[in-house]
Amino acid sequence: MTPQSTTLPTDACTLPDGRTLSYATGGDPDGFPVVVHHGTPGSRLFGALLSAPATEAGVRLLVPDRPGYGRSSPPPSERSPSDWAGDAAALLDAESVDRAGALGFSGGGPFALAAATDDRVTRTALISTVVPPADNALATLASVPFALRAVFRLSKAFASVSGPDAVVSQYTDRSVPDAVADAVAADFHEALAPGARAVERENRSFADGTFDLGPSDAAVRAWHGTDDENTPLPPVRSLVRERGGTLEHAATDHLGTLLDHRTAALEWLAETA
Repeated sequence: MTPQSTTLPTDACTLPDGRTLSYATGGDPDGFPVVVHHGTPGSRLFGALLSAPATEAGVRLLVPDRPGYGRSSPPPSERSPSDWAGDAAALLDAESVDRAGALGFSGGGPFALAAATDDRVTRTALISTVVPPADNALATLASVPFALRAVFRLSKAFASVSGPDAVVSQYTDRSVPDAVADAVAADFHEALAPGARAVERENRSFADGTFDLGPSDAAVRAWHGTDDENTPLPPVRSLVRERGGTLEHAATDHLGTLLDHRTAALEWLAETA
């Protein structure tokens, strides 16, 4: 497996309302731009898991911290994934991008779909994606004030003591190289450095599931594991069918799907370059 680095260059842009949007860059600096949407929780450090395969695929990665994660400013009020479209468009403007792909992993899936409402986005790749309305424990907890934040504070403290394997075990049952575990753990801890309000907000929006993404001409392809206990397969199948997309599934779990299919997803996105 290709070695990982948890360190990627970080940049930032100022959004129209004055907030800061922080993002990492990686992969091939001259390649086809792809905006990568991290999971929930997650951060720009998620890009470390994709940078080496992106270089091989000729892809230039732009991996933003969504509002309230990592180094990005929190939003001024409650937001749904559809509100992300304006922030993603501002990132493309800041990087002078006229054509790009969008990739979303896990909780980043709905945000990748929102980004794809911009006509500069040609294709959308979804890996182990959440499909609102989500019916899982985190979405249920998000409806109880402060409950989800308390859970993630405890989870962060436990992971700090127990090490990277404690974080990885939330997403896969398979054994992964130390470098992968370190990258996953770094992403998790960076996501929760400002607290867990962003996690709570996103899971509440996933449970609600009423956001309107608007029209998009971007082609959709999803990769999903039949053994994924974090995000079930049937809603993904329905979503892809509704959007006229393509679904590829295999007997893998949540993180396993990403590790097995990240290169294929990036290569597919780059085909429109």
